[in-house]
Amino acid sequence: MPEAADAVKPEGEGEAPAEAEEKTAEDEAHQSQEITGLFLQHPETTVAVTGTDIVFTAKVDSTTLSRKPTIKWLKGKWLDLGSKAGKHMQFKETFDRATKIYTWDMKIIKVVPGDAGAYRCEVTSKDKCDSSAFDISVEAVNVEEEHDIMAAFKRTDAGEDEGSLDFSALLKATKKKKKPVVDEEKADVWEILKNAQPSEYEKIAFEYGITDLRGLLKRLKKMKTVEPKHSDAFLKRMESAYSVDKGKKIVLEVEVVDPNAQVKWLKNGQEIKSSAKYIIESVGNIRTLTINRCSLADDAAYECVIGEEKSFTEVFVKEPPVTITKLLDDYHVVVGERVEFEVEVSVEGAHVNWMFEDQELSRDSHKYRFKKDGMKHMLIIQEASLDDIGMYWCFTNGGRTKGELDVEEKELEVLQNIADLTVKAEDQAMFKCEVSDEKVTGKWLKDGVEVLPSSRIKLTHIGRIHRLTIDEVKPEDAGDYTFIPDGYALSLSAKLNFLEIKIDYVPRQDPPKIHLDTTGNMVSKNTIIVVAGNKLRLDVEISGEPPPTVVWAKGDTAITALEGRVRTENRKDLSCFVIEGAEREDEGNYSITVTNPAGEDKANLFVKIVDVPDCPENVKCTSVGEDCATMVWEPPKFDGGVPVTGYLMERKKKGSTRWTKLNFDVFEGVTYEAKRMIEGVLYEMRVYAVNGIGMSQPSLNSKPFMPIAATSEPLGLKVHDVTDTTCTLKWLAPEKIGAGGLDGYVIEYCKEGELPKIRLPRYLRQKYLRRVGDKINLTIPFQGKPRPKVQWYKDGEELDVRVASIRNSEVDSILFIRSAERSHSGKYELVLQIENMEARAILEIRIVETPGPPEVVKVTDVWGFNAALEWKPPKDDGNCEITGYTIQKADKKTNEWFTIYDHNRRTNCTASDLIMGNEYMFRVFSENLVGKSEDFCLSKDTAIIPKIGLEYNPPPFKEKDMQSAPKFIQPLLDRSVVAGYSTAISCAVRGFPKPKIRWLRNKIPLDENPRFLMQNNQGVLTLNIRKPSQYDGGKFTCKAINPLGEDVVECTLLVRGMDGGKGGGGRVGVEYRDGEMD
Repeated sequence: MPEAADAVKPEGEGEAPAEAEEKTAEDEAHQSQEITGLFLQHPETTVAVTGTDIVFTAKVDSTTLSRKPTIKWLKGKWLDLGSKAGKHMQFKETFDRATKIYTWDMKIIKVVPGDAGAYRCEVTSKDKCDSSAFDISVEAVNVEEEHDIMAAFKRTDAGEDEGSLDFSALLKATKKKKKPVVDEEKADVWEILKNAQPSEYEKIAFEYGITDLRGLLKRLKKMKTVEPKHSDAFLKRMESAYSVDKGKKIVLEVEVVDPNAQVKWLKNGQEIKSSAKYIIESVGNIRTLTINRCSLADDAAYECVIGEEKSFTEVFVKEPPVTITKLLDDYHVVVGERVEFEVEVSVEGAHVNWMFEDQELSRDSHKYRFKKDGMKHMLIIQEASLDDIGMYWCFTNGGRTKGELDVEEKELEVLQNIADLTVKAEDQAMFKCEVSDEKVTGKWLKDGVEVLPSSRIKLTHIGRIHRLTIDEVKPEDAGDYTFIPDGYALSLSAKLNFLEIKIDYVPRQDPPKIHLDTTGNMVSKNTIIVVAGNKLRLDVEISGEPPPTVVWAKGDTAITALEGRVRTENRKDLSCFVIEGAEREDEGNYSITVTNPAGEDKANLFVKIVDVPDCPENVKCTSVGEDCATMVWEPPKFDGGVPVTGYLMERKKKGSTRWTKLNFDVFEGVTYEAKRMIEGVLYEMRVYAVNGIGMSQPSLNSKPFMPIAATSEPLGLKVHDVTDTTCTLKWLAPEKIGAGGLDGYVIEYCKEGELPKIRLPRYLRQKYLRRVGDKINLTIPFQGKPRPKVQWYKDGEELDVRVASIRNSEVDSILFIRSAERSHSGKYELVLQIENMEARAILEIRIVETPGPPEVVKVTDVWGFNAALEWKPPKDDGNCEITGYTIQKADKKTNEWFTIYDHNRRTNCTASDLIMGNEYMFRVFSENLVGKSEDFCLSKDTAIIPKIGLEYNPPPFKEKDMQSAPKFIQPLLDRSVVAGYSTAISCAVRGFPKPKIRWLRNKIPLDENPRFLMQNNQGVLTLNIRKPSQYDGGKFTCKAINPLGEDVVECTLLVRGMDGGKGGGGRVGVEYRDGEMD
């Protein structure tokens, strides 16, 4: 059963309490640093021999880290070993790009006793950190007979200078008297240290093999009574040590002599700055340092410094013990199952140790996985085995728990036994069995002897099935065969019987014949087309007795290779010719010749290799406009053996890597006008050639070109000054200069009345688009004196005033169309004429509208859950280019339309994700620059997605006779109401056909009385009476009548007066109608 107990103290704790306390505090500090578990491999505690080299390795997986991790090697609490790198200590860092694992090595060369102590390795990466602690113990070399006298004088704590001889100790020894040798067993080290000077501590520690000098000095400090020294700066010093719980506050206080003295506070030799964490205060002669929310990082040495004098203390931060809140459970599993031990502790992110029996489990083991999730810690065994049986322990610094694991063997079940076989000579024999565990292996025996695989005998194991296959069975193969699974006391046996058949052989001879299959990839009887890069495998059946000899040849050269890219393969009654990765050089005439003693046969083939074309050449720009450019290129030199069907163009901005497609359907010509470009931006273009095989590689990029438009005309030209021989002019810069900039002006002059000129606006220099019904009002300025004669033409003929209105002035001409129509599209020409001089300007107007619907939408193919659609472009394109199509689908069950494609540029598409068992119809809208067509084209046929493998035979349906006579299922209830308040009475009836309802009061029908509202809602009958009087009481009757019968229900309505009087008694049936009383 699981149990928890207090943490067991390690042996020898009472022998060195100071050392134990220090190690415990350090261990707790190290455990608290393991916050995220970054280490894949931790440095391990090592016992080294003096003079040897040791290496410590740490590994970190950086796949989940956002930044490169950094590492620090520390000795003790705060000594950074990075500054000690040299001959004695070396540090190395490596990175594996495949696994993204960082590896750090710390190598100590020729270990000395001074290297002993506690070490720590810290890894940080942005907001994540991890720490791993390890110890180094140093043992002296065990040499009894020979001693290295020089080693006694080597410096053991000199870092890089280690190994140099120090003769100063020898010189000092000559001045002192020789002391008697003290027996190590009887010498009291503590007494020697108490009486010795501090300068001799290191020598005594080295002499008596003491490696933890720091712990020794701490303990000695507690044992020795030091007389306080008089200080000129401090009246009261800090205590030698302080203890504080983790998360609490501590105040360090000193009293100084001079109230104006300035003090410095140091932590591990580094000055402390005032902050929210550290509060430094000065009140009179008192100086205080307050540390808020102490953590393990605050466990350090602190100093208060005034001038040359210091007050020293140490702060120890105590961490509360980690207790176990959820114990381990026992597990009982079978071999191969997953085991997950789980324990919960009291502190999130605490460090725990796992042990199996008396052996600590390493995190580097591939068998065990350790997982940490908040306060939960898990030990995972992926596949339990019999070796895992035992007790598992989980230890914290405040408790322990255990759980037992029991593993049983899995019983093997035979799903298919092997059967006896009887085979003939040269046939194949196959024994087959199936067991319940696919991981079980085994061996096959024949008559007690293990069967080994060979070229004729094959042993296979796929999943749970084991097979023994014997090809070309011989008489010696007969016998008893047995399969024995490994690790199980089980065997499966069967017998192989050999059937010998004697046949009288009569040799015969048949002439050889080639049976060439002319179907498949042959375009004619003897031509085969192969796409470059594909594999050609031509299997040719051959007959003849005795078996003929086959020879393949290309031209006059025989092909004899049995391996390689071009090879032949010969089998019984079959010859294969193989070309791996066909190339253009493989094209040519091939022949196959078969011969035997009875004759010869031959067949000729032509292999044609087709490929994608070469790329187009000499792509260049011939002209540019404001937002367009004209590109030309040359066709590819090699068309790949298939005619080039067209080209695809792409463009990009210079310096960019993003290419934009200019056309989705292939363009057949070699001159293309690219539009929708930005003026003043450098562009590059490339072209692909397309044939029936595919698309070529892109051409070389064209030279960069820039769309540029001409500047507009200068403004405000006027004569500023005139002399006898000169004329000074002034004008304003053009409104639009364009990306090409303004280089200067060209000034022309003429005699008055000459050179008419038309100033055509920029937006009219391109195609002018307007929708049907829009108003067109174009003003075209011009100049010329005397006033020129203005004439308009449309498509070469004089403009009819019924088509458009024209208004001319001395400086401009206006073309006005009140409501544009398609017939107004065309080329308009403005002609100015002054005597024998004239000026012309042409503008193109196009009136556009929404296009008509596409034509002939049909379903060309249906497979799986998909349907292929095709259609033809609309006859009416709205007088502009068709930009795309919108495709919708609807199933015949709901007739609800859903859009499956928007802006589809091609005249075909594939509808996917159709539902099995539904029948779909499709419709297509066409789109242009104006918008989507108003009408659509519906597919002539539908796409039926069949239910594969499902056939429903409904039972015969017999219609039920639902006819019945009326019957009230809810009667009328007697009511008593107050006069003047509206009320209602209701009942419910059923019957088929639907019955006719009649209401009566005191046997008088109420059909024409407006004060009574009759309602029938699904058989629920309601009579609403609006503000009844005392004369409206009486007996109400409801009749339901249909051809099968009738039913009646009655109730009494009593109307009371406001004073409690009752109505409806002797006055039942009295009612006023239109001022008369019945």
